[in-house]
Amino acid sequence: MLTSEPGLLSIAFAPDYAASGLFYAFYNTTAGNGDIRISEFRRHLTDPDLADPYSERILLTIPKPWENHNGGMLQFGPDGFLYASVGDGDSGILNPPGFFAQRRDDLLGDILRIDPRAGDPYAVPADNPFVDLSGVRPEIWAYGLRNPWRFWIDPETGSMFIGDAGNERREEIDLAARGRTGLNFGWPCFEGSLPFDPAASCDGAVPPLLDYPRQDGACAVIGGVVARDARIPALSGRYLYGDFCSGKITAIAVENDQVSASGELGLVVPELTSFGVDALARVYVMSLEGDVYRVDPKAS
Repeated sequence: MLTSEPGLLSIAFAPDYAASGLFYAFYNTTAGNGDIRISEFRRHLTDPDLADPYSERILLTIPKPWENHNGGMLQFGPDGFLYASVGDGDSGILNPPGFFAQRRDDLLGDILRIDPRAGDPYAVPADNPFVDLSGVRPEIWAYGLRNPWRFWIDPETGSMFIGDAGNERREEIDLAARGRTGLNFGWPCFEGSLPFDPAASCDGAVPPLLDYPRQDGACAVIGGVVARDARIPALSGRYLYGDFCSGKITAIAVENDQVSASGELGLVVPELTSFGVDALARVYVMSLEGDVYRVDPKAS
């Protein structure tokens, strides 16, 4: 019986969902060690609040070496393609930590980019960074990640922020600015900004945008979203992220691919697990305890 981190981990609605009724799910199957599956589903024909349970079209199945480190997020980018974060599949139980993160002949420890509306069952965008390279999976958009549980593509700037959970000492946020593809984020050579495995090789490793130590109650970064809520102009364009154990939410400003300002919001969500944004750009924060919170302007 699988007990370590599996389940339904993300849903992304097609950009034309109102017309097509299509959405995509990232979940673990009961096969193997909880193999990852990314599938397309369709809205129910008669009830718009339900999915058609018989409409599943499997796009991609990724075998897992162990139960944990799934990654687990889907998001459509401004380019209309579907991005998925996949963890390295094993925290060091059956294989050395980071064993799969630098390999590009599998889909573990990567950010993937596919076109789910073309090909059979999907197509690889022609401008993916590793297309036509022998022995390299062309779906890979970035690699060298440990467990990128949550990422966010800002639709206004095209920049991607990736929250990558650390091993024991550091938690990190990685940045892939618009136009930068094929990045190697350095796991397991580095854990955040600190060396981790001196025997590993990580060609061209990119340092994190920021990292922080596991202290003062922090234990696992939870990547968030870029705030664009017009009701809270002080946060406009700032990236919000949190930590699972401390529950604290931090906002950062980024200029020229560097953090130019950072500050905690004074908000704490117990067992913080994820962020989301609705159609009105309002930010939501989820808790493992089952609650969903919304970030609203402070009462006058």
